[in-house]
Amino acid sequence: MRKTSRQLAYLGLCTAVALILAYVEALLPPLFTAVPGIKLGLPNIAIIFVLYRYGVRRAAIVSFIRIAVVTMLFGNPMTFAYSLAGAALSLLVMALLRRADFLSTVGVSVAGGVFHNVGQILMAMLLLGTAELGYYLIVLAITGTVSGIFVGICGACAIMVGMRVGRGDHEDAYRAAKRFSIATPIFAAVLGLAMVCTRNPILH
Repeated sequence: MRKTSRQLAYLGLCTAVALILAYVEALLPPLFTAVPGIKLGLPNIAIIFVLYRYGVRRAAIVSFIRIAVVTMLFGNPMTFAYSLAGAALSLLVMALLRRADFLSTVGVSVAGGVFHNVGQILMAMLLLGTAELGYYLIVLAITGTVSGIFVGICGACAIMVGMRVGRGDHEDAYRAAKRFSIATPIFAAVLGLAMVCTRNPILH
């Protein structure tokens, strides 16, 4: 009973983190104005953590709650359909790769980022009845890969810190979190600069 209550508390915390990251992502300017809908996928940091820590079923629950709440606050039925399709396909692919256990967390995240975009495009093609949207996949595959690397690194950091906390090694967890809190923003700044410098060549 105590273990179940603790797990529910952690899952509630992960859901809250995913919602906060979704709100932060909504405040950020678009990465590519010529291609709408491209995002970093920050909420996937929490989803990847739950997937590795608690399994695919609980990750699916957290993901669905995040999508439902964000849609009620900021979206509409169309955005719900797009988000649900992308998240479902992304989580399915990540769960299969996680079970296969031949890719790192970053590799699994990259695949999740790419297939999240694929799921959204497929849903858009279905709802709008146009196959021309498939051309967006070229750009979305590139941005999904880049954002998946960042999300995967953040997720891996969260998993490593979480494992240390779970073992009761709080001092080691604090040291690891301190190192990650310094290294991750530096990597994010370099990655963001690279995306800004290359977005015009990618689009033109």
